[in-house]
Amino acid sequence: MTMPTRTLGTTGPQVSALGLGCMGMSALYGEADRAESIATLHAALEAGVTLLDTGDFYGMGHNELLIGEALRTAPAARREQALVSVKFGALRDPDGGWSGYDGRPAAVKNFAAYSLQRLGVDHIDVYRIARLDPDVPIEETVGAIAELVDKGHVRHIGLSEVGAGTVRRAAATAAISDLQIEYSLLSRGIEDEILPTTRELGIGITAYGVLSRGLISGHFTADRQLAPGDFRAMSPRFQGDNLRHNLNLVEALRKIAEQKGVTVAQIAIAWVLSRGADIVPLVGARRRDRLTEALGALDVTLDAADLAAVEEAVPAGAAAGARYPAAQLAHVER
Repeated sequence: MTMPTRTLGTTGPQVSALGLGCMGMSALYGEADRAESIATLHAALEAGVTLLDTGDFYGMGHNELLIGEALRTAPAARREQALVSVKFGALRDPDGGWSGYDGRPAAVKNFAAYSLQRLGVDHIDVYRIARLDPDVPIEETVGAIAELVDKGHVRHIGLSEVGAGTVRRAAATAAISDLQIEYSLLSRGIEDEILPTTRELGIGITAYGVLSRGLISGHFTADRQLAPGDFRAMSPRFQGDNLRHNLNLVEALRKIAEQKGVTVAQIAIAWVLSRGADIVPLVGARRRDRLTEALGALDVTLDAADLAAVEEAVPAGAAAGARYPAAQLAHVER
């Protein structure tokens, strides 16, 4: 299979139609096997995946070091095709706690210096603050990244989890390649204002959470015991009646998938792919078998009847529970 490509907006790079979100290899979803993580990264590159997404705070630098190792040990041709997207700004403590976000220009450059070293690269392909710093105008944060672009340390400027107004202000400051934001059958909040704004401005979307953190993967069960530190133990959508309701939606989706001879995960990813050529889904595979399943979504074609059936099975707004606990939602701009 030849990996199809998409372009991140009008100013961003051409990337593979699916990107690999690497967070789960280091944080928030329980223990991950390091050797299998490296093997999965190598398998993704071999399959033609070019976009690798990380954050400098995933495992307090662990994820960047992991990607750096995978790139260093990959064949030269595969290493050269890789494009790394990095989020920065989240403040952590030694106990794993969260202390807000820092978007000051001096902090932006400081974060970038450490990321370049951990990744073992001479530039970052797409750089973005993970969440808006309420104390720093987005113009100042984006302006600092633009200075890094001018010096060759960064190639493209991205945004993450901000609303339409902030997107406009950022785009008036510098060329923005893409907005990284949650988008899936269960999380469709961007459709009202954000997506029309990015399309008006020629900004792409890198969609994370396309399987709603495994909830609509077809593999999650109501009796699953989550490992210590797994984010889903605190996520409203994975609790009690919310979980039972959401898994009923998955079963409705499963019937459609079975009729097409594909998996639930594949039809959920294919739905995001069908939303527009300006959207690049990030799949959070931590293992090679899950990566292979996700890549199979590229062979799934959803016609008008399929899309209508999916919409009937999982209508917009059907999910029970918020996508983040209340404390974390406070940092998400909408």
